[in-house]
Amino acid sequence: MKQMISAQKLLRRYQLSKIVVLVFLLVLVGTVAIPGYLTGKWPWTNPPTVTNLKQLKSLRQNGMTLPGWETTRVQNNLLIGGHRWLVEEIKNDRTIAILLLLPQNGPKNQPQVEWLDIDGFHRWQTDSHRTLRFTVKLAPTPDKPPATIEARFFRSWTPQQTFAVVQWYAWPKGGSPSTSRWFWEDSIARLSNRRASWVAVSIILPIEAHTEIEIVEALLESLSQTVQAQLIAETFR
Repeated sequence: MKQMISAQKLLRRYQLSKIVVLVFLLVLVGTVAIPGYLTGKWPWTNPPTVTNLKQLKSLRQNGMTLPGWETTRVQNNLLIGGHRWLVEEIKNDRTIAILLLLPQNGPKNQPQVEWLDIDGFHRWQTDSHRTLRFTVKLAPTPDKPPATIEARFFRSWTPQQTFAVVQWYAWPKGGSPSTSRWFWEDSIARLSNRRASWVAVSIILPIEAHTEIEIVEALLESLSQTVQAQLIAETFR
């Protein structure tokens, strides 16, 4: 009997989740698709402007300065899989890391297969895949709930070097390595005639061969928080 009751509860929760998704889609259709049909101006062919496009272009050209880290080298327009990345070599008292940034370059530009491009560019092998979760306060409104970010976290290696790698798409109120997550954030933003602008972030930290990535997890989490916080404060404002 208890198992039957549990199954019924699970079924009700599943049905409720489907109803929530359906309601969201109906709202999306009602506020976006129907006006587009009546006016002939479809939001996916004429998307809202990216209000912070100037800041995104500045990031692409100049990179970012991170508190507690010194930028020792900057390379603009490194071509990876047809996209031009900005590459920064950064260091603190003990560590050198590589920061790769790919900012959105226009209203029709969407995140695609950037992680596969990087894998192919470096020709590395990977293992120890897991999700790194962290939060960042939404300056200048620290009273609001912090932004939650999920990132890819894994070990990679070539015959010459081993690395710990963190990757995610950053947007104004969060981040994820999944393009579908950005799509939903952008869809919600479009309800208010806004865009969820984005920056692809890849942090590469050289480590000793055969080192477990858990050893550098705290360091990479702190660095990732710093990067996301700077994007929120300077690029997504």
